Amino acid sequence: MKRIVLTFGLIGGAIVCLMMYTQMAFIDRIGFDRGEIIGYTSMVLAFLMVFFGIRSYRDNVAGGSIGFGRAFGVGLLITLVICACYVVSWEVAYFGFGFFGDFTERYAAHVIEQARASGATDAQLAERTAEMARMQELYRNPLVNIGMTLLEILPVGLVMTLVSAGILGRRSRRAAVAAQTA
Repeated sequence: MKRIVLTFGLIGGAIVCLMMYTQMAFIDRIGFDRGEIIGYTSMVLAFLMVFFGIRSYRDNVAGGSIGFGRAFGVGLLITLVICACYVVSWEVAYFGFGFFGDFTERYAAHVIEQARASGATDAQLAERTAEMARMQELYRNPLVNIGMTLLEILPVGLVMTLVSAGILGRRSRRAAVAAQTA
């Protein structure tokens, strides 16, 4: 099981990290709004590895039959590997190399400009500016940064794990019939 979890988890992690770096390299061209769509789409693509990992476990280790609980467990482990890759990759790029060092400033400017374009009053703009300043300060703390980064990807992974376990985590008809006739 460990080999399957690591194989599919690292493939999914590589997909999501490669897409994150590519997206951040071109964020000025694609914009934050489209970047968010691209980011979550790449997460869903990466979490397809959960489905394939559970299927591989079912077919190659569990003899073609797997229950929901076991499928969910395998999928959750793959999800955690993908999430760990994403978080570590972001932290290394953000704090280690400073690749995304001005990300919070650029994102804050984008949010404030969106508020301005939507007709926010001066009081609302001031409130939004203060909110973004608090967010930037929090984001400088590595533990908060890790938590916020994990909260970006983990819910997507949990949904994909539940769906994959639901689809693949049924005992096969052949196994059910064999159990009844035995």
